[in-house]
Amino acid sequence: MNAEPHPTITRHLLITGHVQGVGYRWSMVQAAERLGVTGWVRNRQDGRVEACAWGTEQAVLALIDWAHRGPEHARVDRVVVGNVPDGGGAPQGFVQRETV
Repeated sequence: MNAEPHPTITRHLLITGHVQGVGYRWSMVQAAERLGVTGWVRNRQDGRVEACAWGTEQAVLALIDWAHRGPEHARVDRVVVGNVPDGGGAPQGFVQRETV
C-alpha cells in the first residue's frame, strides 16, 4: 500500500462579504502559517478575496473554517470552495499576491 501518511489536498477559495480593507489577507497568511498551509491570497477588483491553499486535509479544512470567520472586522457572507484537480507543486510559504 503506497498511501501517504498525510495526503495533501489543494483547494481554491472565493470569499465574499466585507473582506477588503479589514486585514483579511494579512490575517489569512498568519492563520495559514500557524496551520502549516502553503499557498496564496489576493484581492479581486470585484471586492472578493481569492485564495489557493495546499496542505494536509486537516490543515486545509481548518483554514477553510477560518475563512468563514475571517479577522475581527471582516464580515464574511459566503465562501465558495473548489477543488483543484492538478494543483501543481505546492509553493513555499503562504503569500499575498497582487490584486487581479
